[in-house]
Amino acid sequence: MKIIVTGGAGFIGGNFVYYELKNHPEDEIICLDKLTYAGNLETLEEAMKNPKFKFVKADIADRDAVYKLFREEKPDIVVNFAAESHVDRSIENPEIFLKTNILGTQVLMDACREFGITRYHQVSTDEVYGDLPLDRPDLFFTETTPIHTSSPYSASKASADLLVLAYHRTFKLPVSITRCSNNYGPYHFPEKLIPLIISRALADEPLPVYGKGENVRDWLYVEDHCAAIDLVMRKGRVGEVYNIGGHNEKSNLEVVKTILKQLDKPESLITYVTDRPGHDMRYAIDPTKIHDELGWLPQTKFEDGIRQTIDWYLNHKEWWQNILSGDYQNYFDKMYGERLD
Repeated sequence: MKIIVTGGAGFIGGNFVYYELKNHPEDEIICLDKLTYAGNLETLEEAMKNPKFKFVKADIADRDAVYKLFREEKPDIVVNFAAESHVDRSIENPEIFLKTNILGTQVLMDACREFGITRYHQVSTDEVYGDLPLDRPDLFFTETTPIHTSSPYSASKASADLLVLAYHRTFKLPVSITRCSNNYGPYHFPEKLIPLIISRALADEPLPVYGKGENVRDWLYVEDHCAAIDLVMRKGRVGEVYNIGGHNEKSNLEVVKTILKQLDKPESLITYVTDRPGHDMRYAIDPTKIHDELGWLPQTKFEDGIRQTIDWYLNHKEWWQNILSGDYQNYFDKMYGERLD
């Protein structure tokens, strides 16, 4: 099979590329990525050595570029990771989130209709459900939980989800959607909580924590997420939404303290900052559906995953230091120039 992975130079997309190359070596993987600020081609350096992998630099909202790629490659499956995904950035500039996350999704599905595919898979987020109260640990997001967004980012992802389901109902496009809890692991962009805390703690810099750090997230190791997506896109029912969660609920403060303990750094580095507008309090996923239908369960305990993640950042300092310095943005031209599409 031939699989187009959009946003494959990002955190989860990059890990998915490696998962597919490792677990399905018979398949061809084409990565389509615009290489915006969060897309880092250095993430795919090892994948570039694999003859089953190809990289194409383009914007999913660029209809001409997308149609050209589909015409040339004739993909069987499209997995859409490409998205603007940082909540704080969506509050500062919502427009780019609407263009990429909604209109880009439309362009991809139009191409899927035009050229024919066996599955279009949309990678979404649990943030489309809004949040849950801290004092109700018995409540979880299910696939039937009403959409109730809190930020321009989550609103754009929810809009894309509705569009995907509409294309299935109206045009019979074979689609599936997964909504996942917070991921962590290798290649996570340093502005996100866990890599931000690791990099700043190593430099003995103040660690910014929103509010009192009480916000709770359900943390899932990224490879477990990739395994779930792979299952859904190959065996999941068409037209269905599947929630992916790890039952690893931790407050932000708990996560920060765990990292500090692993790095043998003092908690005095923690600095509480003014909370972001509309900050969701708790996310918690009920993954019963994907377990019952496809047999998926997370394989990585948080204690093991966070240790592996910290070790990865310690052993790959150049990767994230290049991001912090901005050098990674020159990597495409420096290393590949005109050799890539």
